[in-house]
Amino acid sequence: MAVLVAATVFGLVRRRRDGVLRAAPARAGTGAGKDGDDQVGDTLRPDELGADLGEKATLVQFSSAFCAPCRATRRVLGEVAGMVDGVAHVELDAEAHLELVRRLNVVRTPTVLILDGAGRVVRRAAGAPRKADVIAALGVAIP
Repeated sequence: MAVLVAATVFGLVRRRRDGVLRAAPARAGTGAGKDGDDQVGDTLRPDELGADLGEKATLVQFSSAFCAPCRATRRVLGEVAGMVDGVAHVELDAEAHLELVRRLNVVRTPTVLILDGAGRVVRRAAGAPRKADVIAALGVAIP
């Protein structure tokens, strides 16, 4: 009985968190802040992505070959990038970019990162995000 309850709770929590775009965790910066304690998220360069950054924001999707939710995520992010000027969509194969996967702590596919115009990770989601949530998150990422 305890296993059944634990599995049910786990499933409900995972369903609630799946695809939710959250603020990217900050990490210690370069010390350029007033007290040397500024917080800076990870930054991705065009050469790491194999594509140019969007002028305002970039939607980065980590996918794998046999991931069904990745196809839906590709469609949603492509539609959003087509709707919003200055936003680019880049899809990366997780297996082909293991160094980035490890550095960015990507533990499942699809994982979506929203980068600002400078390439800083400002939001992230594990799982397939909803179109409305991506558009809302871009409002935060685009100044």
